[in-house]
Amino acid sequence: MLQPYFQSEKLECGTDEAGRGCLAGPVTAAAVILPKDFKNELLTDSKLLTSRKRELLEVILKESSVSFGIAHIMMETIDEINILNASIKAMHASIQKLTPDPELILVDGNRFHAFADIPHQCIVKGDSKFLSIAAASIFAKTARDSYMKTIDKEFPMYGWAQNKGYPTKAHRKAIREYGITKYHRKSFKLLPDQTELKF
Repeated sequence: MLQPYFQSEKLECGTDEAGRGCLAGPVTAAAVILPKDFKNELLTDSKLLTSRKRELLEVILKESSVSFGIAHIMMETIDEINILNASIKAMHASIQKLTPDPELILVDGNRFHAFADIPHQCIVKGDSKFLSIAAASIFAKTARDSYMKTIDKEFPMYGWAQNKGYPTKAHRKAIREYGITKYHRKSFKLLPDQTELKF
């Protein structure tokens, strides 16, 4: 069962990202402050839920949260500063949207840069341990999936509505056949035997 908080006396937010391992599209992060008494039996790590359950939880969380923020960091920035720094930048941008400011940041994973002198706690697999991080994982995943479905209409041959930019066989086959788009991360190894790509 997920824990409601790390330190009960502090106003906590959870933060998580989605899309770190993708070949195309942004990395998206969310930050969430939940009420201390928030409970939901369905809420867990977004990766363990169906898209339908994530969408249902997104509605519940939007209504229940004290505050939440969502931020995309785009491909150009990922290529410029690398995916780890881009993921942390996205988390910072999402935390910045919270009102009031949290007193403690719970971070999914083991890497983070201090934000605005607010103490933080990195928690490996935190999205399956704490409610606020699980909530952030839902927001990040649904927001990013929505973005990928939108750009799929512009470049339908890559199957982004289905694969969300992850390195599936179909996605890599399309890259080999059609080259890359403005949404692809040029700093990533887009093909297993990559030598030269069509820009």
